[in-house]
Amino acid sequence: MIVTELKNRVYYILLNRPEKRNALNPELVRGLKEAFLFAKSSEDVKIIVLKGNGEAFCAGADLAYLQSLQQNTYQENLDDSKNLMELFHLIYQLPKPVIAQIQGPALAGGCGLVTVCDIVFSTPDASFGFTEVRIGFIPAIVMVFLLRKIGESWAKRLLISGEIFNAQLAKEIHLIHEIVEVNDIEQVVIQYAEKLAVQNSASSMGLTKLLAGYVQNVSLDDALTFAAEENARVRSTEDCIKGIASFLNKEKIQW
Repeated sequence: MIVTELKNRVYYILLNRPEKRNALNPELVRGLKEAFLFAKSSEDVKIIVLKGNGEAFCAGADLAYLQSLQQNTYQENLDDSKNLMELFHLIYQLPKPVIAQIQGPALAGGCGLVTVCDIVFSTPDASFGFTEVRIGFIPAIVMVFLLRKIGESWAKRLLISGEIFNAQLAKEIHLIHEIVEVNDIEQVVIQYAEKLAVQNSASSMGLTKLLAGYVQNVSLDDALTFAAEENARVRSTEDCIKGIASFLNKEKIQW
């Protein structure tokens, strides 16, 4: 259900359940967790790209599987819910940039995956929606991340209404970043990912991502103190010394 490829330090993760519109079930979630854990630990991986095979990026939870869970105990359902929670948390806190390439619908849990990715490219015909309320369910886990990404006002509207919206609105509310034509998106994402891999320090990108998440959880004073401490610490790291020396010597940096 998951196909991976590593090329030029970019690790491509493909949702490969097209006959079910890449709907999430335990096997698919487990495969995603394994892929992202590999990406986290591998020194050969600098950037991750997540995309879907077929007409949909991800249609959300497998409803047949959700129906079967209604026979489970509370503890069994809690364990299953934590499985998805752990995946979202892993992607959000992964110390490497995660780029999403969205083609077709990204709904419910699929839109949750979009939410926790760092940079999102989409085709014009893609659609988005947190549709859980339409089937009597709730978008509880993704809400934690969506509030951070787009703010309370739009998050409440989209989560409460369950409306399906287009790529243009997704960009206007900052759920996604770029809209690229269908014929171009593959190459645009590849070029962007490889550009990050070549131009930027891996440790600097990773720390910047983690700092962005951390400073939202603490007071302003604590955030500024921690930021100043990290600023001072990073100045003596190998990457910073190398980067500044290369710039001053007008040498091309080899990251």
